[in-house]
Amino acid sequence: MKTDDRVLLDVRELKKYFPIQAGFLRRVVGYVRAVDDVSFQVNRGETLSLVGESGCGKTTTARCILRAYKPTAGQILFRIGGATVDVAAAPGSELKPLRRQMQMIFQDPFSSLNARMTLLDIIGEPLLVHNIAKGAALQERVAELLRLVGMRPEYMRRYPHAFSGGQRQRIGIARALALNPSLIVADEPVSALDVSVQAQILNLLLDLQQQLGLTVLFVAHDLSVVKHISERIAVMYVGKIVEIADTTTLFKTPRHPYTEALLAAVPKPDPRLRSKRVPLQGEVADPANPPAGCYFHPRCRYAAEQCHLESPTLQEIEPGHFVRCHQRDLTLAGVTGSKREPGRNP
Repeated sequence: MKTDDRVLLDVRELKKYFPIQAGFLRRVVGYVRAVDDVSFQVNRGETLSLVGESGCGKTTTARCILRAYKPTAGQILFRIGGATVDVAAAPGSELKPLRRQMQMIFQDPFSSLNARMTLLDIIGEPLLVHNIAKGAALQERVAELLRLVGMRPEYMRRYPHAFSGGQRQRIGIARALALNPSLIVADEPVSALDVSVQAQILNLLLDLQQQLGLTVLFVAHDLSVVKHISERIAVMYVGKIVEIADTTTLFKTPRHPYTEALLAAVPKPDPRLRSKRVPLQGEVADPANPPAGCYFHPRCRYAAEQCHLESPTLQEIEPGHFVRCHQRDLTLAGVTGSKREPGRNP
């Protein structure tokens, strides 16, 4: 992947291993490879969605980018002004100014807000921590942020228990926007909300992105959610990126069997648009003891001998479309309606 001036965030070969300890002396007997050789880029002003099943490493990747976790290896190159900073290697003393540019919207709007703090305290806390505003200026900024997310400024004296889940998520979004960050990391911001409220929050994020020129890394497990909010999508499986493409290309011609299965599982109200469901056998691989070769081969209907023995690399098969699969041509044949039998070598 080449870096140019459009790239705001460039993640290169990121790894995060958690040690497994056992015995009386708590000796390390292995590692959970939560994030294993992840590389992707996020361009300025775009929304890149990171999708996959629960436990595939999406949230761990997001927290490594924000340095909530210290990465085991790799680079997280973030552009601030005309300079590029490696977030993964930055010392603790340099993280505070970095975090002013990188903010997170959390998954659960009920546990992410302090029940003992008013909205003024919750949204205003980042401004106080970074010495940006206080007193009347702080109240004015909080009122502006509440209006920005569709809430009334007089609510700032109330506590979180007075609001619904959707309203609480709006408060969390306002807090994330308080410092005018360059990058927003949204960690499944609608998964804990009712379906009727999810569309409101997604539309709000789209409006805010266009209005403020935000760059968003959107973490989700539901492809139907990210379809309308993303310019590009990166699919993760057991700590690895298996496919990256623009949204239209990914939905039209998925080239990895896992992406194909995820898309087939998305409910479609129109029976004419429903594709044949792709069955996934077995369970998700254990990141502490992954299978040899391709991690997906025990569940893949296209798996060949090479998949059992050799781990595939992430390759660019066409401009902007990256796939980690030995049998990507078979997958395309299945999508386009070829009668070639799955599981056979090409």
